[in-house]
Amino acid sequence: MLKKIVFGLCIPLAILGAAALSFSGCGKSAPASDSAGKMKVVATTTMLTDLARQIGGDKVEVSGLMKAGVDPHLYQAGAGDVDAMNKADIVVYNGVHLEGKMGAIFDNLHAQKKPTIRVSDGIPSETLLDFEEDGEKTKDPHIWFSVKNWKAAAKEVAKGFSEKDPKNKSYYEDHLNAYLAELDNLDKYIRKEVESIPKDSRILVTAHDAFAYFARDYGFEVKGIQGISTASEAGTSDISTLAAFIAEHKIKAVFVESSVPHKTIESLQAAVKARGFDVSIGGELYSDSLGGESTKEGTYIGMYEHNIKTITEALR
Repeated sequence: MLKKIVFGLCIPLAILGAAALSFSGCGKSAPASDSAGKMKVVATTTMLTDLARQIGGDKVEVSGLMKAGVDPHLYQAGAGDVDAMNKADIVVYNGVHLEGKMGAIFDNLHAQKKPTIRVSDGIPSETLLDFEEDGEKTKDPHIWFSVKNWKAAAKEVAKGFSEKDPKNKSYYEDHLNAYLAELDNLDKYIRKEVESIPKDSRILVTAHDAFAYFARDYGFEVKGIQGISTASEAGTSDISTLAAFIAEHKIKAVFVESSVPHKTIESLQAAVKARGFDVSIGGELYSDSLGGESTKEGTYIGMYEHNIKTITEALR
């Protein structure tokens, strides 16, 4: 059945990964001349890698475990990843089961008193969306699609960096304040662009339900073929039900995602056509990953600007 958003895991640990927590090994650090004296940070997702760099500036050396296009729901940490976390001064992760196959690794880090920042801890629980999937209620982990949430995450990172590296507290706070101002400008930009889409056209159809926070904050209805985790499989009935909805409401466009295979959206497009209506693929959105590190979309703000431009051009 279609996964339904209600507004308001198995977490295996690879034996090799667990063993690696107790050993030192080869890290992924930059040359000593570049990294001497800097706090070593490991972040899980591309969004958090960018956030850590925005707050930490030249006082930190940030390594990201997941590269562009990698799905955090399905990511399994290898021995090298666990070793990098073990060697880091501090580890930054999302929480709320986004990194669904790394939970036991985080538990082991906590047991060893490794400094960590779980950015979802900085977000008031009442602002986290409830989600019902297969009869079970959970919290939606895609917190970055609320700019307000991301501001709270930035504050949590700045707090964690300051506690670990108190001599540079004022530096982290200055970077935080500058970044919060940029996020305020981003929020204004999004609201302005959304106004160009007729209200009855503000329906966002994607491969999985990653955009509920965006929908809540900016007045959209979202429909995903899969649930909040791409680990759940989309069935023929999911595609058929959504295809009927698209044909009935004459939705102009559906969207593929950079970190999810395109085949489900292509199957959906074909199912809509079989009902006598043509729906276009409006473009590719970044959902669970930023773009390439050397691109504008490799930053959180650049990613969001790309998504808004893609959505507005397809639906207005």
